[in-house]
Amino acid sequence: MWYEHLFQELENLRNNDNAIPMAAYMKNRFPFLGIKKPVRAALTKPYLKASKQQAVDWDFVENCWNKDYREAQYIAVDYLLLHQQRLSEDDLTRIAEYITRKSWWDTVDGLDEVVGTLASKYPHLKHTVLTWSKNGNLWLRRVSINFQQKYKENTDTQLLEEVIINNLGSGEFFINKAIGWSLREYSKTNPDWVRAFLARHQSSLSSLSLREAGKYI
Repeated sequence: MWYEHLFQELENLRNNDNAIPMAAYMKNRFPFLGIKKPVRAALTKPYLKASKQQAVDWDFVENCWNKDYREAQYIAVDYLLLHQQRLSEDDLTRIAEYITRKSWWDTVDGLDEVVGTLASKYPHLKHTVLTWSKNGNLWLRRVSINFQQKYKENTDTQLLEEVIINNLGSGEFFINKAIGWSLREYSKTNPDWVRAFLARHQSSLSSLSLREAGKYI
């Protein structure tokens, strides 16, 4: 097994002094081992490199997600980002499951790019992501708003507008932040479109969304 000793090595690096503030930063939603990103990256690098020689290992991802400590979910996201070009269209269902389990912005935002890669590779999946914009799960809605962030000139503006409109009037911080964030990122590519969008929907956008969206225009 390519990751046979990974979790034991990780657990051996437990640092309780770091774990307390790291958990507090995430509103104490998850326990941490207290391993900061540079240390975690150094430890996992050879394992992730070895994983490239294997088929996509969903048992590994599931194993990570079932661990109590948050660092394991970060490793799963790193793994999925590394293998995102190898995923198939059927894997979107799996990604949606991980978006909705142990959900918080730290893992959900890490999976945005994976969803974006799948929808770019298999354009018909955009319809599925569009349905997420009306889902009762706020994290699926957040991903539907943010998944095109790296598309730049390939952004589907009709889809972007539709998913945002589907979430206007939300009192949810993470949704309004996502709206502003997606518009801000796209304004780097097409500021005129974003200005026009803001003009059309200004009265319905939250002050947070407007503030974020207008940072570069």
